[in-house]
Amino acid sequence: MSTTLRLIYPQWQGGVISPLVPELTPADANLGYVLGSQLLDFLAPKNAEHKTAVVPVSTANPEDRHPTGGISNWPEIKAQTLAAFEILNRENPDRIITLGGECSVSVAPFTWLAQKYGPKTAMIWIDAHCDINLPSDPYTGYHAMALAACLGKCGDEVTSLFPATFDISNIMAVDIREWDVGIKERQQEFGLKHVTAQELHQNSEVISEWLKKIEAEKVVIHFDMDALDPQELFTAVGKVPDGIKVADAVQLINKLDAEFDVVGLTIAEPMPRTAIKLKNMLSALHPLQ
Repeated sequence: MSTTLRLIYPQWQGGVISPLVPELTPADANLGYVLGSQLLDFLAPKNAEHKTAVVPVSTANPEDRHPTGGISNWPEIKAQTLAAFEILNRENPDRIITLGGECSVSVAPFTWLAQKYGPKTAMIWIDAHCDINLPSDPYTGYHAMALAACLGKCGDEVTSLFPATFDISNIMAVDIREWDVGIKERQQEFGLKHVTAQELHQNSEVISEWLKKIEAEKVVIHFDMDALDPQELFTAVGKVPDGIKVADAVQLINKLDAEFDVVGLTIAEPMPRTAIKLKNMLSALHPLQ
């Protein structure tokens, strides 16, 4: 019988995002991913046959973003990555649904699934950014390095944690529309294939056709909330215009699930600004304490 693990992964340390959320305090912005992960777990449908596990994540020192080896809060991220692998090794699921947390929550489950299912595992990365920053780049947030980490491009200290990595030929990015300086050129250098939201809207078969062409046997899907068109649904950190429509995103994921063996799905980067403000207001009411 196939088993599915619902992995709640409230990792926040990979996102250095407080300047992008000025309406919140730096601590509230940084820890917003924790509440975001909890809200995803609350809102997403429950399946009684799915087992749930929570990756233990430290919430200490949310304003201390000290980088180690070019990655902010690397000791905490490393410890949490190892904790995620411990859960996955113990549960040994056939499929993993990950509710994050910033984008790097995909790294542990995806590399674990790549080791379990082998080189015919393909990845669909739905994101406004291609997340191939490196520790040598100016920005030190690990969430911007998540795809590069899955490729084994972030150095031995990082890659040594993973049971497997992906080949770039097995990855298709969807909806990239914002790049840091030099990242667009790196995307071309890496050979990362890309389909725009507009291309997907015009041809809903484009991803399926590519997966068939490479003879993918298993599929993992990363879905960053900033991929969505913010005029339709804004639940992410950045507000990058002209994103994928909700209906197109749902159709794509459901279509892939119907046609292929989707063994991993991550929902990442929720930033619930209004919920954080509401939580703070409720916390200030003395009768509730």
